[in-house]
Amino acid sequence: MPVILEFPFGITVDFSFWTTILGWPTNELMKAVFAMAGWAVLIIVFFYMGAELWISYRQSKFTKSWKWTLLAIDIPPNEIQSPKAVEQIFAHLSGAHVSPNVGEKYWNGVKQKWFSLEIISIEGYIQFLVYTESQFRDLVEAAIYAQYPMAEITEVEDYVNNIPSKYPNDEYEAYGLEFGLENEEAYPIRTYPEFEHSVTKDFMFNDPIASVLENFTRISSGENFWFQIILEPFGDKWKEKGIALVKKIIAQKKPEPKNNFLSLILSIPLAILGEFWEHISSSAPADPKDKKKEKEPPAGKISDLSPGVKNAVAAVEEKIAKVGFRTKLRILYAARKEVFNPSKCVKGFVGSLNQFNYSGRNALIPKSATEAYYAFKTYRTNDLKVRFVSAFKKRKLKVGKTPYVLNIEELATLWHFPLPLVKTPLLQKASVKRAEPPINLPTETFESPLRLKRGGEEAKKAEIPTEPAPPEELPYG
Repeated sequence: MPVILEFPFGITVDFSFWTTILGWPTNELMKAVFAMAGWAVLIIVFFYMGAELWISYRQSKFTKSWKWTLLAIDIPPNEIQSPKAVEQIFAHLSGAHVSPNVGEKYWNGVKQKWFSLEIISIEGYIQFLVYTESQFRDLVEAAIYAQYPMAEITEVEDYVNNIPSKYPNDEYEAYGLEFGLENEEAYPIRTYPEFEHSVTKDFMFNDPIASVLENFTRISSGENFWFQIILEPFGDKWKEKGIALVKKIIAQKKPEPKNNFLSLILSIPLAILGEFWEHISSSAPADPKDKKKEKEPPAGKISDLSPGVKNAVAAVEEKIAKVGFRTKLRILYAARKEVFNPSKCVKGFVGSLNQFNYSGRNALIPKSATEAYYAFKTYRTNDLKVRFVSAFKKRKLKVGKTPYVLNIEELATLWHFPLPLVKTPLLQKASVKRAEPPINLPTETFESPLRLKRGGEEAKKAEIPTEPAPPEELPYG
């Protein structure tokens, strides 16, 4: 029966076409909808893919001009600073954040630059390093000198070229781990204020970096153990998840079940079977209004929460109150085959990260490793090693598992210069206070595995010609 609506001024609208289509069976209706509007969906998909390819092309051209710098940081042994000083360094580095507009993003390919904070052990020699794009070298040095005025910052050659990139290799073996968060990123890990203990008057802080650095001392000749924290300055958008999580906890809503790949695959045939059963069933489909609706829990109050949940809410609010970075943690153990033994330091390192775990909040756990199981184990393991070593050498943030956000307090807990009480052997430190040396002072150099970067200020000084000695007999005027 045709449905026609009449409006003033002689306007009539005929809905017969739509009433006929909506009366068709579901399968016929889906075919009709796809025939009428499917092309629009395909255009949107192809437009999105084209936009992503265009951005990738423009960003590749933009990043070709980048030049990276590796800085070795040495701190005097008498420099007493808590991790709070390093927290301020991270806050200083957040000034590198950029928010490109549409033109800068899609035409110029402007991309956010990142940093890599590293601790390495080359045959037992331990060094703190910062990997940065040359544009932000002054920013890094200013941030460090502001908190550690007597620090020594030296540009060195990249150490990652000491190991091969292709595996299997005749001389070297490698093993890598990537770490992630156990729970939502809005939950914090245990941070350095939790390690303050009033044991004695002069001993108030158990430095958590001590147990981390102890694993780097286990390295001997022919071995390398490297740790990197990749940081990308981030805006405040991530804090919205924390605010939503706090509201969800206060409302005492049950967590939604996680949809994994298997449940997604099974939901498709189950939906088809349900639709088929509805069509062949003799009874009319039930009215949705007659179905029992789930009752929404009443709005909760903070006073109704248990003490543990209250502390978790306070911890989430404290985390989102500080600056955050998009982060990724990796470790890489590489050694000659005759001395290859990752368990001597990798397991200890994983154990040292357990001190930052907080029950009911968050924890750092291994998410992926360069080890495969089951079918084609050898081939897949070597492929994982190649990809992991390549990502480690290039300090890639988006290769591997999804990055997560840590705030500056959490980052300062994981990477900070140890206090003088931490007696780590072979940890390179600035030996003396910087001052003008006396004339003709004899010097003694320490041979380091890291080589100075050629072409830097040190190389330029070496290229300055010395003045020739004056002749013994000079004419008198």
